[in-house]
Amino acid sequence: MSNPTPRPGIMGIAPYVGGESVLDGQNDVIKLSSNENAFGPSPLAQAAYTEAAANLHRYPDGGCTSLRAAIAELHGLDAERIVCGAGSDEIISLLCQAYAGPGDEVLYSQHGFLMYRISAMAAGATPIAAPETDLRADVDKLLAHVTSRTRIVFIANPNNPTGTYLTAAEMQRLRDGLPPYVILAIDAAYAEYANADDYTAGQSLVAAHDNVVMLRTFSKIYGLSALRVGWCFAPPMIADVLNRVRGPFNVNAAAQAAAVAAVEDVAFEANARAHNDTWLPWLADELTALGLPTVPSAGNFLIADFGSSARAQAASSFLEGRGILVRAVGGYGLPHYLRIAIGREDENKAVVAALKVFVATPAS
Repeated sequence: MSNPTPRPGIMGIAPYVGGESVLDGQNDVIKLSSNENAFGPSPLAQAAYTEAAANLHRYPDGGCTSLRAAIAELHGLDAERIVCGAGSDEIISLLCQAYAGPGDEVLYSQHGFLMYRISAMAAGATPIAAPETDLRADVDKLLAHVTSRTRIVFIANPNNPTGTYLTAAEMQRLRDGLPPYVILAIDAAYAEYANADDYTAGQSLVAAHDNVVMLRTFSKIYGLSALRVGWCFAPPMIADVLNRVRGPFNVNAAAQAAAVAAVEDVAFEANARAHNDTWLPWLADELTALGLPTVPSAGNFLIADFGSSARAQAASSFLEGRGILVRAVGGYGLPHYLRIAIGREDENKAVVAALKVFVATPAS
């Protein structure tokens, strides 16, 4: 009798590996590897989470009613068209599970978020990566890769790990070029940080079309990465489908309570955004001055070019030796870059000071 065998394609999935969090023998680690909020969660969210501990014996609200209402009020959306998930990762997976399978294709840009490929393969679909231009998603190249088998096009906007974005006009052109049977899934995880006049998170596209979904997360500016809370705004028919396939209690009660409080703490969010507006350009300028050019970023992170994969690897190891964690992005096809998240003022200055030493070392 043979052993249990997974479906074809499952063993071809390279498991997702997150940013490192710990270093052996070092207690005070500066973690700039996961694009987290430098200040942690809102104090109001922490308090709500603690209060929820008294009711851990109760099942959560399976419909995330209060959370959807809070999100809807903040963004001016219809709560009935909001679906919550265990991080936006789950919603990516649910879209693939519900709309793509064997014989279908899931399209994304060349250096797009790794979960698009993983979720497509887990559903039995074929992942297709369209080439980028200057590390930006290219609308024409994406449309050129759409076939009769394409079911979903994922666009991270701003993109992780590059930080680049497509303008509102480009997103509209992409949507207009897709057949009506193809879902355009706009992953706007970093929308709260994007401040360009020509940027949009995508909710107006969702409101105007039946094949567009906007994904958002509480893991970034809201600082709730540990709780895994995400949501999407979708056409009614797609929201209905997602509610049919998601788990009945997919967002736990403490996470829901903390997320509601985070939405209501407008001042905390504004301070986090203002901090990023100051220190993102500062870090880009400092790294460029060191001969480490960066890609313009609309997120709370940037990637720096070290010229070769060996030098990027050496720089990462050098920083680790000083208790600083950044993210290698070879898995995204960018082996000579390192991704560096914006930290607190002292953390940003520490990584620059360490890299000054690194670039001054002859062997580097």
